[in-house]
Amino acid sequence: MTVLERFKTEIGKEYFDDAVYTMYLDENGLQAVAPYVKSTMQRALLLTLLDCIQALSNDIDLFRRVDSEFATTSDAYLNLRQRIEDVERRINSLGEPNSIVSYLFHG
Repeated sequence: MTVLERFKTEIGKEYFDDAVYTMYLDENGLQAVAPYVKSTMQRALLLTLLDCIQALSNDIDLFRRVDSEFATTSDAYLNLRQRIEDVERRINSLGEPNSIVSYLFHG
């Protein structure tokens, strides 16, 4: 599986085209066409996911066009906010790269 394919499974829906996803992956040091290796790429992939979800929170109308299940803009924003918190929690659970410190508790 390529990095781009793995990323698309994380984001779940087609909010942007592949060129935009590739740009975000590149910004986080990942090549879209490279084979995905969880042990070395998971953190960067989650950071990319976080970037994309934050971009969606800046354009709620785009998010609601793709995710039409939300009755109000407020509902859509709350859903995005929860997803951001979930991804941040997952990133924090990985700890810092090349660090001997691990977290006992997560926010």
